[in-house]
Amino acid sequence: MQKEKNYVFIDGQNLHMGVTNIENPWKIDFKKFRIFLKDKYHASIVYYFLGCVFEEKRDLYTKLQEAGFVLVFREHNAAMIGKKKGNVDADIVFSVMKKLYKNEEFDKIILVSGDGDYKRMVDFLIEENRFKKVLFPNKKFASSLYKKLGSEYFDCLDKDHIKTKIIKIG
Repeated sequence: MQKEKNYVFIDGQNLHMGVTNIENPWKIDFKKFRIFLKDKYHASIVYYFLGCVFEEKRDLYTKLQEAGFVLVFREHNAAMIGKKKGNVDADIVFSVMKKLYKNEEFDKIILVSGDGDYKRMVDFLIEENRFKKVLFPNKKFASSLYKKLGSEYFDCLDKDHIKTKIIKIG
């Protein structure tokens, strides 16, 4: 049997806030996370969407690239940088739909976010048998819109058995 070839789309801001803006914050080891996505979900390409480029985050961008993530930055008017959050929702939805439209050779989509703005896309992908999972960074902040999804379509990165595989130690 041929191994699946899946694409992962990560809402970077949602992932970051989901693990750091909580009572017991933790950090993700990006190399471990990339390996986890490859081994568990057969991720061939992992897109990591970020709001915009900040000079002081250059080390983070380098670490992400070294770990095997494809970085995608949101376009902003120069006057607006720093004045609004880096909303990448539309960029992710557009990228997924473009890959479907162009008939790129992949099996399924994995989404890393708890944001309910992706729910219509997720429903469509399930309908088309092109959706694998939505991975919530933190179950507490996962949108209630996902409550009707079957458990086969979601998991939570903050579950102990997953967290221990991807947490940054030290």
